[in-house]
This record gives sequence, C-alpha cells and structure tokens, in this order.
Amino acid sequence: MDILQGIWNAVADVFANSGYAYFFTDGGYKNLIMLGFSFLFLWLGIKKGFEPLLMIPIAFGMLLANIPGANLAVQYHSLDGFIDLLAGRVVNEATGAVCTPGLMDFLYFGVKAGIYPPLIFLGIGAMTDFTPLIANPKSFILGAAAQFGIFITYVGATLLGFTPQESGSIAIIGGADGPTAIFVTSILSPALLGTIAVAAYSYMALVPVIQPPIMRALTTKKERAVVMGNLRPVSKLEKILFPIMVTVIVALLLPDAAALVGMLMFGNLLKESGRTERIAKAAQNELMNIVTILLGVSVGATTSAQTFFKWQTLLIIALGLVAFSCGTAFGVLFGKLMYIFSKGKVNPLIGSAGVSAVPMAARVSQKEGQRENPTNFLLMHAMGPNVSGVIGSAVAAGVLLTLLG
Repeated sequence: MDILQGIWNAVADVFANSGYAYFFTDGGYKNLIMLGFSFLFLWLGIKKGFEPLLMIPIAFGMLLANIPGANLAVQYHSLDGFIDLLAGRVVNEATGAVCTPGLMDFLYFGVKAGIYPPLIFLGIGAMTDFTPLIANPKSFILGAAAQFGIFITYVGATLLGFTPQESGSIAIIGGADGPTAIFVTSILSPALLGTIAVAAYSYMALVPVIQPPIMRALTTKKERAVVMGNLRPVSKLEKILFPIMVTVIVALLLPDAAALVGMLMFGNLLKESGRTERIAKAAQNELMNIVTILLGVSVGATTSAQTFFKWQTLLIIALGLVAFSCGTAFGVLFGKLMYIFSKGKVNPLIGSAGVSAVPMAARVSQKEGQRENPTNFLLMHAMGPNVSGVIGSAVAAGVLLTLLG
C-alpha cells in the first residue's frame, strides 16, 4: 500500500505542477482560448496559405507563450525591462516569484532593439524591382495617398481614449506592412506589440478579401476596364541612382525613418549594382529566412493570455481594419483623380496597390482589372504604387516616430 500511495503521490505532484493543472485555475481558461487562437492561425497559414512565412512562426510563438509553466512568453516590453529581467528584479505579480529570462526573452531583444525589422527591409529591398516606379514616378502619389488611412485612424484612436503613442502604433497597421508596424510599435507602445503584429499580418493575408469590395464600390465599370499603355524602358544608371537618392532625401528629411528606408534601399542597391550578386542573394534568402523565423516566433511569444486577452484587443483589431480599408479607399480615390486628369488613361484600380502588401495588392488590382476586361494587364502598372507604398509606409513611420517618439 505504501508503494501504491507513493506512486499516487508522485503522479499527483507531477499533475499539480503541470500545465494541465493550470487550466483548472481561475485564469486557466484564458490560456486555453489563446491556444485555440494559435491553432486557428496555424490553420490559416498552413491550410489557407495566408502569409505562411510569418503567420506560422507567429502562431507557433503564440502557442509556446500560452503553455503554463514553460517560461516561453516574453516577460518584458522595454530595454529597461530586459535589463531588470537579467538582473532578477522583475517579479511575477500573480505568484510573487522573481522572473528568470527564458528563450523568447533573448530572441525578443532583436525586436525591441530595432534589429529585426530593418534586416527584413534589407531582404525586401534585395527582392524588389523598382523599375515600374522609376518608369512612372506619378505612382508615388498613389503610394502616398494610401498612407492617409494611417493618419485618419490615428485621430480616431485618440478620440477613443488611446494615448498618442498607442494611437500611432494602431494606425500604422493601415500601411499593411508588418515589419514597419513592429518597428513603430516596439518603440512607441511595446505592450501592444503582439496584438498589432497579429492584426497587421492578418490584414496583409486578407488583402484579396478586403480590397475588392472597396475597389468596386468606388469605381465604375468603365474605369475598371481602362487599358494602360506600356511603361517606358528604365536604364541601368536610373536603377542604381534611385536607391541612393531616395536614401539621401528621406533620411535627411526624416532621420527616424533612415533605418527602414536605408536598409530597404541598401538591399535594392545590392541587387541593382551588378557587383554584389552573392550578398544580394544572401540578403534575399539566408538572412531573410533566419530573421523571419526569429521575428515571427518572438513576436508571437508576446501574445500571452495576460497581455492579449483584453477588450482593448478587439478594439485595436477593429481600428486596424479601419486603417487598412481607409488606405485602400484613398488610394483608389486618388487613382480616380489621375483618371480624370489623364483623360481616361489611368486605371484607378492601381491606386489600391498603394498599400505596402507586395505583391499581393498589385495582383488584386490585376485580377479586378481582368474581371472587367480580360485583355487588361495592370500588374506592372500596379507594382509602381505597390513598391512606393513600401517607401510610403516607412516614411509614415518616420513621421510618427518624429512626432511621438
């Protein structure tokens, strides 16, 4: 009997100290719900193919963060907090125990220190062809117009009671640029990082669902059927000078945007120079893949039940949708203005590609144009506003950081 009692006590002790036992406590249901969300996002990434390269790491980071007792949730949201954590000065409010840094705390340092997002931009720059934008500089107007959704949402979030820093972090979702949203939020309002990252990448993945109804509502059948002429050829010299000049102009105007724009243009220069093919490929592939893994899983680990499971989260997600929708709408409306001033030579559908979801937004413009006119080919024309939207979102981030940082 003593042996059986001992075995029973050992089993009971193992269960009492397991994550399963935590699910039966007062707050345990929150972790279960968050695990359910992680399964949903994994399903969206794996089954539906919604931004899988980041959706899957973020979802798995969310899963790890909500396993009780695993110490895999990010426990700090500032650089000072990281120092306190390493020094053993951070105390768990629920248990009163001194927190010890876990794996995700060290990985998350790259987010909080502003390392991962610029490196992602380096890889994006090395993969991006700015030829459509150089061939048609007017595309800059559409890329800039799509950023209006950011500033409208900033005002709305402020009126709803969010602080200016929180409002800026929420509004940047409208740029449809995950790394930019993470970069801005990690500086302005790091406690909201998990929520905003999930919202930003979710809306990026849902571009083919969200944008078409807005595009159809704001344009006529005649406008959507417009066939645009061929773009002019772009010289090698123009391709080389473009990233250098954009870096100089933007960095001097908005130093806070220099990290993002500078790395974006540096990556593009590596691609276009014709002298650095090896490191350009490394930026596109090995570096980009490694940083994507570290960024995704560490950001996902910020979405613990204690920080994510709030009514505020739903409001942030709703405001993010407003920001993204307004960005799409303003891009289309400015496209209509260009249609009028060009006397029907510009298809306003390309304005929706002004958001920074490359190349998905451009593909949506192409699809909607061919829906009305099967002979229409808008992809290259839409890529101009699309890549200008990448620059525009980085510039908008610089404006927010300059005014609110």
